[in-house]
Amino acid sequence: MNAVIEFHGVTRRDGDVVRLDALDLRVSEGEVLALLGHNGAGKTTTMKLILGLLSPSAGELSVLGGAPDGAHAETLRRRLGYLPENVSFYEQLSGREVLDFFARLKRVDRRQVADLLEQVGLGAAAKRRVKTYSKGMRQRLGLAQALLGEPRLLLLDEPTTGLDPAATRDFYETVRSLRERGCTVLLSSHVLPGVEPYIDRALILGGGRRLALGSLETLRAEAALPMTIRARGRLEGADWQRPWNDTRIQARPLNGHEVSLSVPADAKLAVLRHLSTHPGVEDIELLPPTLEHLYTHFSAGLAPVQGEVR
Repeated sequence: MNAVIEFHGVTRRDGDVVRLDALDLRVSEGEVLALLGHNGAGKTTTMKLILGLLSPSAGELSVLGGAPDGAHAETLRRRLGYLPENVSFYEQLSGREVLDFFARLKRVDRRQVADLLEQVGLGAAAKRRVKTYSKGMRQRLGLAQALLGEPRLLLLDEPTTGLDPAATRDFYETVRSLRERGCTVLLSSHVLPGVEPYIDRALILGGGRRLALGSLETLRAEAALPMTIRARGRLEGADWQRPWNDTRIQARPLNGHEVSLSVPADAKLAVLRHLSTHPGVEDIELLPPTLEHLYTHFSAGLAPVQGEVR
């Protein structure tokens, strides 16, 4: 797959403060990458570098085939969509007028405005002034603005802020549709359970450094965290700590009908064989480490940094 974003040893310094430290990263066409980290980790700095709002202090950066802070910048911005964490629009304009303004600014076909407003659920509110919009409606308008011109690269910073569960689900279905059309998506979010089903890889940053990068399967193998196995059925009276020869296996009865076991990956088959022969077990559920577990593991020991620059 063609590379859409390439970082080669990219460092960004502000005085004596290192915001990003020798980052290597390659993001391919049609990939959805989650950018994760505490405040101060380097997420916003990474996005600003891709947008061309900041320049690297060292290293090389290419976005859609060129340096985002050079002569390539104007072409890049017509092929790129960006949704910041906190959206702000001219409040006296209607939703339709806002999108029409940005379409002219981006030099894209203004006829797509009505379709985009319908797509994000604002068709009925298109003629209302933005000052009457709720936070969630403004976030939807921001998403529509980011989708103008069918961008090849979409940057989303906390995109589901203010959205209700139904709107959040619709948003991620939009991300899935964009990915299928070849759009590359880079998104930053603290709502990890919502992100997990839709991403191809995750980049975890801490203190400006890359802590981990890979698919969920890759990160699970690298972290080597135990998985959870839950058994349900007629389980009263069983001593669930006794059957195991492996002291790493920890059992926790939840009630008389369910037990939760923390199991290392290499002991999974042995546990499943035992559970499958137990006369009281009626159902078995396997729960691998989630993205939230992996994030906590790789970020262990890093304290959140307060402040605006991230």
